[in-house]
Amino acid sequence: MLHTVSLQVLPAVAHNEFKLKQIVAEKLGTAPRTIHALRIVKRSIDARSRTVKFNVEILCACGDTKQLPQAKLHFEKRNVTHAPEVHIVGAGPAGLFAALQLIERGLKPVIFERGKSVSERKRDVALLNRNEEINPNSNYCFGEGGAGTFSDGKLFTRSKKKGDNRRVLELLVLHGASPDILIDAHPHLGSDRLPDIIVNIRNTILECGGEVHFNTTVEDFEISNNRIQSLLTSLGKIDVHNVILASGHSARDVYYRLHERGVELQAKPCAMGVRAEHPQEFINEVQYHKSDMEFLPAATYSLVHQAQGRGVYSFCMCPGGIIVPSASSAEQTVVNGMSNSQRSSPFANSGVVVELRVEDFADFAVHGVLAALKFQEHLEKLTYLNGGKRQIAPAQRICDFAKGRISGNVPETSYIPGVVNSPLHFWLPPAISTRLQEAFIAFDKKLRGFASFHAEGMIVGVESRTSSPLRIPRNAETLRHERIENLYPCGEGAGYAGGIVSSAIDGMVCALRVES
Repeated sequence: MLHTVSLQVLPAVAHNEFKLKQIVAEKLGTAPRTIHALRIVKRSIDARSRTVKFNVEILCACGDTKQLPQAKLHFEKRNVTHAPEVHIVGAGPAGLFAALQLIERGLKPVIFERGKSVSERKRDVALLNRNEEINPNSNYCFGEGGAGTFSDGKLFTRSKKKGDNRRVLELLVLHGASPDILIDAHPHLGSDRLPDIIVNIRNTILECGGEVHFNTTVEDFEISNNRIQSLLTSLGKIDVHNVILASGHSARDVYYRLHERGVELQAKPCAMGVRAEHPQEFINEVQYHKSDMEFLPAATYSLVHQAQGRGVYSFCMCPGGIIVPSASSAEQTVVNGMSNSQRSSPFANSGVVVELRVEDFADFAVHGVLAALKFQEHLEKLTYLNGGKRQIAPAQRICDFAKGRISGNVPETSYIPGVVNSPLHFWLPPAISTRLQEAFIAFDKKLRGFASFHAEGMIVGVESRTSSPLRIPRNAETLRHERIENLYPCGEGAGYAGGIVSSAIDGMVCALRVES
């Protein structure tokens, strides 16, 4: 007989099958010897009380049932070499998972990616970390796998409405991810493991007859009769039947080109702010109440505060992680965060961003629907001017920023290119800085020491690309553009997702809607 049992246990017990079997047997009113196998199917941490515990859901085989059913993960590999083509712009999560879905439908994906393959991209990312010149087409934002490849690989999404979250995780496991992502409440791949998974996905696409073209920028769109007739790429003109646009939120040239071609865009709320960094040991102590860390992962936090009518919240929290340079062109400074699979860095960082609305960009209203995009560019240029050479970023102690003081110095940081002491409270736009100041003081009451001097907390500027400031409108049913009938905008760049999983889901849903 199969039973599902929910338990709350100490961390050491959650990692001890013998002890788990004893507790499960007691709950079922049977002897441990009658339980032949068990498997954790859901797992989360409850750190609300001083004693940290794991919530686990366990599937167990008892009595006459000797074995647990094996999880059946599948992907239907179909030969689509000569099938109708669907052209995909971008090889991030939306583009890659759209390609997998097209293959299962019997359609041939043809992907154009402006950046390089993972292996070549690694070299350009390494140069960025050494504060060398940025390659505008190969960096933390552009290249195979998209922005998430070298920016942490967190797989948590709150969205349950757009599609099958688990299907995305299953496809990742089929391509090399740890099966643990199927059971953890906040699954994580790690920037050290995600590149190999991305390569495996690419190989599946190629084995099935799809195409992936790197170093291929889509430079323009030939549009007539409400259809994209061809893509003008760096390799030449490509005639198309259907186009899935999954170019990512940093592909500003795509927005500008579509705008020039009369394709409707819509301004949308977005969020911008800074990266906050603390010693991971401090976060562990506060969140886990100084518990034994032997069986606990690096602690995380999630903070939110309403300041002057706008939400201020932590975003993309990276325990045991590092801050990375995420600009995509020269003379701009952008930061992001990542963690490797072991989350073993002595630092913890998180984006802390302010919700911004269309009315907050009044000074850029002359640019119309592109006002928020222009503000974003302005902020990144302003940060560059207040930083150091190339990717050296401006930084300030959180306690000083919150109180409007200049820092005497800044603490050690995980940001490899380096930081320069800078009064961010002085030069950041007031719509961001004043709300951040209020929020940091509020966060210190929720997470004692967050904004205090002894916590060695600091901020690094700027975190400006949490989401797209624009949306490419599409029909809610067909997912096609409202006017361009063979254009399927999807993912973060189109304004319909945020993060790896939600982008992948959106790509798959669009692929299901493409007319063959």
